[in-house]
Amino acid sequence: MQLKDLGWTQFFENHYEQYRNQDYSVMRIIRQNRDNYVACSDLGEFSCEVTGKFRFDSDSKSKFPTVGDWVVTSILAGEQKAMIHALLPRKSVFSRKVAGQITEEQVVAANVETIFIVIGLDLNFNLRRIERYLSIAWESGAMPVILLNKADLCPEIDLRKSEVESIAIGVDVYTLSACQHIGLENLNKYIQTGKTVAFIGSSGVGKSTIINTFLGTNLLKVNEVSELGSRGRHTTTFRELIVLPRGGIFIDTPGMREIQVWGDEEGLRQAFDDIEKLSTQCHFRDCRHVNEPDCAVQEAIHNGSLEPKRLKSYLKLKREFGYLSDRQTMKANAVEKARWKTISQYAKQLKKDKS
Repeated sequence: MQLKDLGWTQFFENHYEQYRNQDYSVMRIIRQNRDNYVACSDLGEFSCEVTGKFRFDSDSKSKFPTVGDWVVTSILAGEQKAMIHALLPRKSVFSRKVAGQITEEQVVAANVETIFIVIGLDLNFNLRRIERYLSIAWESGAMPVILLNKADLCPEIDLRKSEVESIAIGVDVYTLSACQHIGLENLNKYIQTGKTVAFIGSSGVGKSTIINTFLGTNLLKVNEVSELGSRGRHTTTFRELIVLPRGGIFIDTPGMREIQVWGDEEGLRQAFDDIEKLSTQCHFRDCRHVNEPDCAVQEAIHNGSLEPKRLKSYLKLKREFGYLSDRQTMKANAVEKARWKTISQYAKQLKKDKS
């Protein structure tokens, strides 16, 4: 297998140039389970771990490798093992905030061209969840595509697809049934040699079933979905990159029960482009679209051209992005304060030692 089959492009070539004359090899992370990595190159697969220096220099978990990343490594002589020395810049990155109160980025997948947002056309179907996925997918720098799976279980396929298309502005939307192999041919134009697509969605929506169909084998474990609430168990427990025999690269991710926003509001603006455009017609530039006079967004609500639930979803996500920004600022200030405190203590100790 050549590097280009794994997604190697001129973008990464340029960033690798500084390491070329050193005794290093470049690899792509294909599997991650906590701090354990498996990477692949034209030399084969290698079990990897980061060096002590890499760990010391990385000030956050988001700086550590994840599935899809290209890393600079040194191969241990006589072993299928390698040490990771550096992480090449990412062309795209799909991130979310870690669960809980900690303000920290969790990188789900890196260097992806297309993100397949898989939604089940059963009780899992939720327009507001789709809007959330779209906001984060646009933020990543990759192109989102929505796959409405389990069409065989939905008597209102056309209605559901129409509802999704009304909120997924500029996004391709497809209906399919992975278990019956219906509609999967629509994905072929995104699956090309050297191109990476990632599958995201809740547990039990059929991501692994879709991937198995393209592989032609049950490589990924699939569990039955509970009829009560259509909730699936976490079949995929770790992230994994899979190179298809026909060409193309898949990244499978564990089901997401909770997906919190990360980044600035660029993804939000793209996901809610209709509301953003209406906002430019509001009388006040800082209009909150609640009860301000001459609000173009509220006017759209009143004349029926904008769904109230969509505006509510937009405002909710906007508050989350605002809260995230405030927490990041507080964290940065705290880090800076601690740094200056350390410097001050060191200076005092140095002055004391000289005296």
